[in-house]
Amino acid sequence: MPYFGFYFDPTYILIIIGAVLCLLASAKVNTTFNHYQRVRSNSGMTGAEAAQRILNSQGIYHVSVEHIRGNLTDHYDPRTKVLRLSDSVYHSTSVAAIGVAAHECGHAIQDEKEYAPLKIRGALVPAANFGSQICWLFIIGGVLFGANSFLINLGILLFSLSVLFQIITLPVEFDASRRAVALLAQTGILGNEELKGTKKVLGAAALTYVASAAAAILSLLRLILLFGRRDD
Repeated sequence: MPYFGFYFDPTYILIIIGAVLCLLASAKVNTTFNHYQRVRSNSGMTGAEAAQRILNSQGIYHVSVEHIRGNLTDHYDPRTKVLRLSDSVYHSTSVAAIGVAAHECGHAIQDEKEYAPLKIRGALVPAANFGSQICWLFIIGGVLFGANSFLINLGILLFSLSVLFQIITLPVEFDASRRAVALLAQTGILGNEELKGTKKVLGAAALTYVASAAAAILSLLRLILLFGRRDD
């Protein structure tokens, strides 16, 4: 069977490892967030109110705070200058919700200060999206057309753009969390004991980005190992 090795190659273990890492990280962030979601902050501020105070403390008045449906769908959109907070964060007065809201404020501050990794990540978005969508067409096409090395290598190169995006995301997310913790302490929104819980929530969230980056790197490594040794 000419494609037995392609479908049942031992390098699939790399994909499995990546998937397991992502599942474990996701479970960790959900467990940690749910735990501290039950811990009400002494300030009684909601995630939305905390976000607004942090932005105002940094002289950022042109970024609006909006509600978005979903659970942990929170994000900052640098194109529209909108900070969107999910159902579990916008109205919640928990330590976890305020931590997540502050993290998104960290991204808004990065944008305001033209933080280099954020700008690089933003510039990579179109290329990474294009590469992840079309790379398999080149790889599969290369296999079907007699293991055409040019098409396969081009596909791997396109896939590597999405891997690069995952890697550059790491310093962006870590820096946003660092800013969040510092600002929550500076503005007095959370006390020292509350900050310990927030750090755990943000630390767990950071693991999901590390796991995603690791999974992407492992997938790229598998492609290199798999097609780099094909002679037919």
